[in-house]
Amino acid sequence: MEMLLGLLIPALSGAAGGNIIGKIAGGLNGGTLLNTVLGAVGGLGAGTILGSMGVDAASGAEAAEAVSSGGIGTLLSGIVGGGAGGAALGGIGAIIKNMMSKS
Repeated sequence: MEMLLGLLIPALSGAAGGNIIGKIAGGLNGGTLLNTVLGAVGGLGAGTILGSMGVDAASGAEAAEAVSSGGIGTLLSGIVGGGAGGAALGGIGAIIKNMMSKS
């Protein structure tokens, strides 16, 4: 169960982050499907990438463990990290899509 939560927490928060950035900044909106898919992928990769850069972001597994142990700080760190990664990758994907459609 914790393994499934470890994948769901960053993927869902990343998908939300990708869609939120698309709604807030119209120029970064690649469409609902693109925002959701790239956001989920960005959310899954954010913990690994931020961890290698020295930022103390909780991975999906740590966030899932926090659910069962009641560690709200670790859980929030995983959600925010996933959301930020999803917003970043979703925004980059939308920029590329918009550049391709102009040419």
